[in-house]
Amino acid sequence: MRLLLPVQNSTDGVLMFARALKSNVIISIAVLLFIGMVLIDFVAIRTFQQQAIQVEIDKCALLVTMVENDLAYKEDLSNFPLSPELKNRILPVFSDTGISCARIQSLGDRTVLLFGDSCEQHHQFEKKVNKAIESGQRKVEFSGSVWGVYWWQRKSMVFSTPLMVGGHVVGGISLARNLEALYQDLRNAQKFVFIYILINIVILTFIGFHRLFKVFLEPIERLAKRAENYQETDGAFFPVRKQDNELHILSRSLNSMTRRITEDKNKLQNAVHRLEKTNTELNKAQEEIIRAEKLASVGRLSSGIAHEIGNPIGIIMGYLELLKQGDIQAQEKLDYILRTEKEIHRMDTVIRQLLDLSRPLAVDSSVVSIHEVIDDIANVLNVQPLMSNIELTLSLEAQSDQVLADPNQLRQVFLNLAINAADAIAADREGKQGRLEIMSEVTKKSLAHKKRFIKSINIRFIDNGPGIPQKNLDNIFDPFFTTKAPGKGTGLGLYVCFMIVDSLGGNIQAHSTEGQGMTMTITLPLAE
Repeated sequence: MRLLLPVQNSTDGVLMFARALKSNVIISIAVLLFIGMVLIDFVAIRTFQQQAIQVEIDKCALLVTMVENDLAYKEDLSNFPLSPELKNRILPVFSDTGISCARIQSLGDRTVLLFGDSCEQHHQFEKKVNKAIESGQRKVEFSGSVWGVYWWQRKSMVFSTPLMVGGHVVGGISLARNLEALYQDLRNAQKFVFIYILINIVILTFIGFHRLFKVFLEPIERLAKRAENYQETDGAFFPVRKQDNELHILSRSLNSMTRRITEDKNKLQNAVHRLEKTNTELNKAQEEIIRAEKLASVGRLSSGIAHEIGNPIGIIMGYLELLKQGDIQAQEKLDYILRTEKEIHRMDTVIRQLLDLSRPLAVDSSVVSIHEVIDDIANVLNVQPLMSNIELTLSLEAQSDQVLADPNQLRQVFLNLAINAADAIAADREGKQGRLEIMSEVTKKSLAHKKRFIKSINIRFIDNGPGIPQKNLDNIFDPFFTTKAPGKGTGLGLYVCFMIVDSLGGNIQAHSTEGQGMTMTITLPLAE
């Protein structure tokens, strides 16, 4: 029987554990004893029933012997009568032994004796007696059903046998015995047996529980209390006592296991501390790599920035020269001032964009619009000399473009990919018209086990540059790998892009056929 052991995390829990354990043990012992005794009683009842039926058969055989002894003194056995003395002796015996119906018949089919006036079986007995006379063999038949002690049993028994005198068949006899009284006596006796079983269960349960408690339950309860109050500073976790029999071996084993667990725990804590320290150092190194690549990108843009600042300065100086002239009208002077202010705002915008790209900002994830970031990058690229012979096209068709990310990191990824495409086109075309298309679309991925879809956004940077040989595609995201000439690149741009996209739960892939351009695809999960 399974024991249900509740687990608590306090002293009250240990007490509840002990009480539940004791109750389950007592119930288990009582149930097992009850089942065992009932099974023994069942076997005993079955055996007694068979023996009791055999006794009834022997009684019938004894009655037949009495009749055969009386007939041994008759001269004419073909149509014999029973002596009055035998009738006077045998009829009371029929009643005393529970014979409900009886029929004695001679060879001439003459009925010598009928017993049981209300018996409905006399018409069947004649056939049974004739069969016994013809076969010369005894036969016992059972019929009907009545409730016994544990199950249904046969209600009545018919004993049929030929009458033998001097080794010859002289007639036949059939006796019917009702067995209801037999089963009634067994049921009456069974009441006292059940009382005896209950008394034995109470006594044996108490004795068995007392023995089990001393041998097993008391040590287990002590171990449970010790485990509940255990502190890491304790020495031996489980007390060891030889009188606990086999449990003292368990206690020693548990103590050894606990010591090993404590040692492993200390090793694990040290390993965790080392991993935390290593992870912190890796994060710092990753931030430095990203910052270095960001500064490299800013360096690539510096010539364009200088051009964007130089032009407004020249314009401003021209307007200042005009303002020095004293013959200009007030309206013209105001116009020159407004144009000068506009050029100053233009320089301020360029400088702020440069500062935004180079400033080491902390990662601050929020819901960001991919299209707004791409538009911002496009505005920066459109004024760069490296994009002068490149047609930049935006095909932003994604119906939803909200992702959870740091906008500065996304800006750096998109800017790196755009600059790489521009460099590749410039190196291949040498002044010819190049094309760079930035596309977006929403994709759905089915999750069969959850019966729903996950939406993602794909951003593609497609250029018509020379592409990359197939052998180099697997290496382009490796740190310090570059196909540019020495001094033209750090080899960290795509590696930084890969790290940033991966940290956002997305992925970046490259597809290229040498001589037919390059496609960089970024997949990011949409914000729910």
